[in-house]
Amino acid sequence: MEQLLGIKLGCLFALLALTLGCGLTPICFKWFQIDAARGHHRRVLRLLGCISAGVFLGAGFMHMTAEALEEIESQIQKFTVQNRSASERNSSGDVDSAHMEYPYGELIISLGFFFVFFLESLALQCCPGAARGSAVQEEEWGGAHIFELHSHGHLPSPSKSPLRALILLLSLSFHSVFEGLAVGLQPTVAATVQLCLAVLAHKGLVVFGVGMRLVQLGTRSRWAVFSILLLALMSPLGLAVGLAVTERDSEGGRGLAQAVLEGVAAGTFLYVTFLEILPRELASPEAPLAKWSCVAAGFAFMAFIALWA
Repeated sequence: MEQLLGIKLGCLFALLALTLGCGLTPICFKWFQIDAARGHHRRVLRLLGCISAGVFLGAGFMHMTAEALEEIESQIQKFTVQNRSASERNSSGDVDSAHMEYPYGELIISLGFFFVFFLESLALQCCPGAARGSAVQEEEWGGAHIFELHSHGHLPSPSKSPLRALILLLSLSFHSVFEGLAVGLQPTVAATVQLCLAVLAHKGLVVFGVGMRLVQLGTRSRWAVFSILLLALMSPLGLAVGLAVTERDSEGGRGLAQAVLEGVAAGTFLYVTFLEILPRELASPEAPLAKWSCVAAGFAFMAFIALWA
């Protein structure tokens, strides 16, 4: 038991150190500031951004969504089994079967997607003056991209949305807490080490991508560092909660509320990935096959890591 506790404490510090190191690297080094880059340097940063976009896409589908669906289905089945006797008295077997087959997980993830959609729509409705410039910019870019592919003029970049950056950080923070909680709840040394290594392998690239995203959005260095620090504390926080739970009950940390929160976080993450990250990286029409290859490589890495995660 003491050995298991020591391993979990080591995982806690490893998660904290890796997140801080990978997240602060693009913030602390000016080489990653794409606005000041020119020529080959700028193209390399664009391709790195496409790799990070593929990593975000893979993290959204292969980790966050997959884990949320699995956990929601597990909790729904557990709840159904516990209430089976009452259900059999009040309803027929066909109704119970339909209840089990309903895609609750997909519904919860979609609600997370529409929740962020609503927040952005509300922000645009309440602050039309602040959003008008970015909307016109996006319309101009869209027209140039669709009707003037052969034009050699400079295409304006898509709008920088601080709300989407905030949602990205919040959804990753939720997911990081649950990742740490999963590591903290493992019953054996082998299971703890295996899961921690899988989390470390994909978390490093994801947090590095977050750091690059904050730099590209023009976030002030102080706030960017604070954001990464806050994100870095989430996994250790979840692991500490898992350690506290295992002292009493190995199943006490899991429940329907956690599954629902993880599903909502997955939906918000997918929203930001498809409406902020991928459009921004694929905005310019240059080197489309190279960009596709980089996005695919990032996704393939996350899909490979999912074999152990």
